[in-house]
Amino acid sequence: MNKNINEEIRKKLFSLADEKYKKFHSDLCPNVDNIIGVRVPLMRNIAKDISKSEYTEYLSNPYNDYYEEIMIEGLTIGYIKVDNNTRFEYIRNFVPRIYNWGICDSFCSNLKFTKKNMNEVWDFLMNYISSNKEFELRFAIVMMLYFYIVEEYIDKVLEIFNNIHHEGYYVKMAVAWAVSVTYIRFPEKTLEFLKNNNLDKFTYNKALQKIIESLRVSKEDKDLMRSMKIK
Repeated sequence: MNKNINEEIRKKLFSLADEKYKKFHSDLCPNVDNIIGVRVPLMRNIAKDISKSEYTEYLSNPYNDYYEEIMIEGLTIGYIKVDNNTRFEYIRNFVPRIYNWGICDSFCSNLKFTKKNMNEVWDFLMNYISSNKEFELRFAIVMMLYFYIVEEYIDKVLEIFNNIHHEGYYVKMAVAWAVSVTYIRFPEKTLEFLKNNNLDKFTYNKALQKIIESLRVSKEDKDLMRSMKIK
């Protein structure tokens, strides 16, 4: 039966393939050569359908030859109605399969159960924050970006970002992106952080650049960020 579910999903994905989108998304995901070319909202619809019916069987052995198949597995984990321990187990099994930023970030954004389980999910993320694997670490950072840049956690989040030392490009970019979001929500705290931190030059300058590019930052603040860049 499981094979049938997987075959049905694969057939559906190829029927929804869009060549122009495949080229566009492939350009955004360098070194990823297994993209069919299906837009995320369409994959969300497939994952929602699975989550309402045969998800136990499906998640026991999903196909993962294509980018979209891995994406649908991740999205399904976010949609199913299960207790936290069961979901954590699914997440634990899925995280090692994350191999690019697109799957990572869509997966994280869909774990909305986090909002009602902040402490439990935070403790779970601590298992990944010291990982030496690029996308395990990005998973933890992006989860913090989506759910933990709030009053109760902002100090902890900035402290964690300050102590991340990983050479992976997608880790550095995640930290830069996250710091730009902390600046928008907590400008004074983040400004103090930017004046005194352990970020490497690349990540620090990227964070400033992302703040400058934001539509939610004033011209004065953007000028300040420009003056703080490290040459």
